Amino acid sequence: MDLFEYQGKQYFARYDIPVSKGDVAVTVDQAVAAADAAGYPVVVKAQVQVGGRGKAGGIKLANNADEVRTHAGNILGMDIKGHVVKRVWVENASDIAEEYYASFTLDRGAKKHLLMLSKEGGVEIEEVAATNPAAILMLHIDPVDGLSAAGALKAAVDAKIPEKAQQGVADILVKLYRCFVEGDCDLAEINPLILKPTGEVHALDAKVSLDANADFRHPEWEEFKATEELDAREKLAREKGLQYIGLDGTVGIIANGAGLAMSTLDVVNQVGGTAANFLDIGGGANADLMASALEVINSDKAVKSIFINIFGGITRGEEVAKGIVEALGRVDLRAPIVIRLDGTNAEEGRSILANAGIPESKLTSKPTMLEAAEAAVALAK
Repeated sequence: MDLFEYQGKQYFARYDIPVSKGDVAVTVDQAVAAADAAGYPVVVKAQVQVGGRGKAGGIKLANNADEVRTHAGNILGMDIKGHVVKRVWVENASDIAEEYYASFTLDRGAKKHLLMLSKEGGVEIEEVAATNPAAILMLHIDPVDGLSAAGALKAAVDAKIPEKAQQGVADILVKLYRCFVEGDCDLAEINPLILKPTGEVHALDAKVSLDANADFRHPEWEEFKATEELDAREKLAREKGLQYIGLDGTVGIIANGAGLAMSTLDVVNQVGGTAANFLDIGGGANADLMASALEVINSDKAVKSIFINIFGGITRGEEVAKGIVEALGRVDLRAPIVIRLDGTNAEEGRSILANAGIPESKLTSKPTMLEAAEAAVALAK
């Protein structure tokens, strides 16, 4: 679950990470009240989960209430890359001497936590990685050992953070790591992490993604769910209990198992296509589940073909086939299906599909994942 900037800052504050004084507002009058409380000058910032707010006019400096009223009025309701601004964060403006970057995430390959720290902040870290990768310190942290104050200070020195800011950065790294671990984050990022002219180090922005698997430990996350923004496809999938993530491609994906679903996205890309989604139906593929999956895929008008990739272990091929046949009787699909069915009782399943009387223009069966991907991509084009 991705948090808005203001929620991320509120989350940081729980772990004593210094953030700017401010408040969230959904109306112009609330924005003015927040600015009065924070103290002028203030920054009025659009709250959307997409980059490029500043370039789009979604971040403005205001020196008085009239300017807050003007900026908040212009920003609220603004469309930034398809995201409509419903709230603004109004905070006391900070003087900036220097900008850095800091984040913690999980490196699944290394099975360790990963610190990324750079003396070049304020821009997209991907841009820094592409143009000057040596400017980013990447440090793996064993979860058993954690990050000590001495380890954080060494990281600041190794990242070539200026000496005047090293101790302040190290202090925040320890707090940010605690937020990442105890707060059950998938990502805890500060960009920029600023040095003020007064010598204080301060979190000027916040990007926080929470690990949904830890939801049971955090009843307080309910407040975040109330503001979570999902597109229509993801909202429908959640209502139907499906593991779905919407993407921007044209090949709809249905697979059983998260690993197979991710591999399916990769192979579609490998043969020149683009996936419209990630959708894992798990170990079951009965008619109800398959109909729900197809309904969600069908709701995406960008989908030009549907690739169903099933490898049966516990899931049996004939049950998958029966589910697809019955689901096709319930859902009027706009796009043709290509299926790859393998594993337990796959031959029986393919026989059921072949004898179901479904026109080849609506459903094609392929023996391998690669052939099925190529067929689906060709149909999408």
